[in-house]
Amino acid sequence: MKREERQQLIVNLLVEGKTVEVDDLAERFSVSKMTIHRDLDDLEQAGVLRKVRGGATIDAGTQFESDFRIRERQGGEAKVAMAQEALAIVEPGMTVMVNDGSMAAVLGEMLLRKRPLTVITNNAAIMERLKGENGITLIALGGIYSAKFNAYLGVVTEEALSRLRADIAFISTPAVGGRLAYHMDDNVVRAKRAMISSSARSCLLVNHQRIGHTALHVMADLTDFDTVITDSAPSAAVLDEFDRAGIKLTIAPAQDQA
Repeated sequence: MKREERQQLIVNLLVEGKTVEVDDLAERFSVSKMTIHRDLDDLEQAGVLRKVRGGATIDAGTQFESDFRIRERQGGEAKVAMAQEALAIVEPGMTVMVNDGSMAAVLGEMLLRKRPLTVITNNAAIMERLKGENGITLIALGGIYSAKFNAYLGVVTEEALSRLRADIAFISTPAVGGRLAYHMDDNVVRAKRAMISSSARSCLLVNHQRIGHTALHVMADLTDFDTVITDSAPSAAVLDEFDRAGIKLTIAPAQDQA
């Protein structure tokens, strides 16, 4: 088996189970533990996973978010539910900003249902899907392309956003702790903040499993958002804290699987 094939199978196992162990991988692929360590080193350098004692994981840490190519294959039902709820806020004729991320990419495709729209985004997946669509004025933000986030980031992105104005911005986050939203990457944080500043309203999208966690950088206070959408109710303590802070939390209903 070629190294590239083995590494892709390791990624597939991570998508299924979120963690892998060196011993199990070595036995599965009939290779040495040193070979597996080299595979995991390669994948960690590419930003796909993070190594832990005895193996690797794709679970987010305070300084780590898994690669877009993994995240787009996870939590499909939750993403659809939150995107449907977010879509209800959008009206034809609006100018809408959508940030990076696999959650946002699902919403980006759904925006076709609300055309005509002007869509401003740094999300390469949304750019690819919406380009050339009738009824969509697509403003694609430039910058330095990040394969890890499948998005354009940096000074060029932020400068472009400072000269634009939208009716609403949809912002996703990998971590919410207390009254704060967090992210692991400073360039991503700056782009998200620029979108919030350039929009009349803003909406935060967060998977309920990411509530109660932190990351390296504070992105925003939850009170900066007009609404926060998640896919399932968090704990009673979190709900009480949000209520006392005046944070509007919307729980997206589960999608009909029929």
